[in-house]
Amino acid sequence: MKFFKKSDILIAAVLLIVSLGVYLVYDSIYGQSETRAEIYYYSELAKTVELNSGETGNFSISQEPDVVFHISDDGTIAFVESDCPDKVCIKTGALDSVGQYAACLPNGVVLKIVPAGERNVEDPDIVVGR
Repeated sequence: MKFFKKSDILIAAVLLIVSLGVYLVYDSIYGQSETRAEIYYYSELAKTVELNSGETGNFSISQEPDVVFHISDDGTIAFVESDCPDKVCIKTGALDSVGQYAACLPNGVVLKIVPAGERNVEDPDIVVGR
């Protein structure tokens, strides 16, 4: 008894090629090198940080000083300290790609990576996964 027919392998190969093509198109459109981080406090924009400026260090927003962010010289940003009980925001790790986000829900803080230039309706709001 055969597990696979030739047509099954052909369908799998076509799906793999189409998936790779979609990924490459998405990456060429949204894989911008110039990014910035937007930090929201209860849905209000609290701070915008350019990620490709070469600056490094820790900072917090005035609305929630117990939540601390770290920006690296490689263009990534991450939560490093928070007084929330579960620390999911810290476990998210460093963000660097347009559409990635991390949230500290107990403190009402959302960190979102967006394109550095003008935004338009075709820019992704949020990307799930990596």
